Amino acid sequence: MSQQGGRPAVRPEDDWWGDLYDDATGDTGPTAAPDSLDDRFTSVKRTVTGTPPDPPAPEPASPLDYVGSGPPTYDPEPTALPAAEPEALEESVPDTVLDGARYGAWTLRSVSLRGDSARYRGEPRRDALLTARFGTGGQALLLVAMATGARTTPEAHLAAAEACRWIGRAVGRSHRRLAEDLRAARRADLRAGLHRLTDRGLRRLWSSAAERGLDPREYTATLRCLLLPADADCRTRVFFGTGDGGLFLLRDGAFRDIEPRATPAGHAEPADDDRFTLDLGVPAARPAPDPAPFRFQASLARPGDVLVMCTTGLAEPLRGEPALGAHLARRWSGRRAPGLAAFLADTRVRVKGYADDRTAAAVWEA
Repeated sequence: MSQQGGRPAVRPEDDWWGDLYDDATGDTGPTAAPDSLDDRFTSVKRTVTGTPPDPPAPEPASPLDYVGSGPPTYDPEPTALPAAEPEALEESVPDTVLDGARYGAWTLRSVSLRGDSARYRGEPRRDALLTARFGTGGQALLLVAMATGARTTPEAHLAAAEACRWIGRAVGRSHRRLAEDLRAARRADLRAGLHRLTDRGLRRLWSSAAERGLDPREYTATLRCLLLPADADCRTRVFFGTGDGGLFLLRDGAFRDIEPRATPAGHAEPADDDRFTLDLGVPAARPAPDPAPFRFQASLARPGDVLVMCTTGLAEPLRGEPALGAHLARRWSGRRAPGLAAFLADTRVRVKGYADDRTAAAVWEA
């Protein structure tokens, strides 16, 4: 692929769409229950699948601390811890969360780390990350969800975590139908259903804001998700969510920006068992904002592809500093997925002027 001025060329990935087939084999392992996701934000963890992975090739750590014109202003390692409340320690957020899995033809690596400025100021990580598997065998469906709370809002990290938990529960309860639609490539059904779930999740945040006496514009979050089938014969990969961030495809040694355009959010009425603020008897402190525009993309992966979903903390330097994209392309192209430690080292390579939290999920296709 051609490049201009050292920066990866940007073009739509129309050839990445496709129809797939309905067949199933896959791995088994611990299943996440939709109603028990609250403890998945508090530790560094690794998903173990039923199929033993191949012996990993030697993977040197990334030698770079930063790329670009000069070193960033802040220290590269954590300094000040966020303040903790003795009676609300469950709301504390670790500096870094790291996860991974391998199913069928793909390998997942995901990470969420506190930005340099938050580390310096002793502020909590505003990004939240959730990885969960629902179901077993080839019928299983994996969700990667990441959210970013509103800037300069004290409870931004709580809103981000709540957004991930809510979409996790919603996807978990509907995972059988979603997995069927995914294997059958029912793109229209997937778009409509996920649009509805996402819209309801944001409205839930508005309800929580009213309960806390907050402006709904403060207790809110962007939300970006990937749905990945455990079925080894299914190459469909589904992205959906709201808000800014990045979706990139690494193919032929270069990153391509494939972020889908946002479409207006729907205004579907809630189901009888899914009522919002007025039904809960909680008066809204302020009028809720309009639903955020929805983003959706159902794609067909090719062997050798690396699909990267991220929050703005990584998307902005990838778009703004060609050296970062070139470095990660060299590290991730034409090889198997890196180990967890190497993936963390790669994603934390810094760029001067970009100091926000970074959350990313990358899928390597065999």
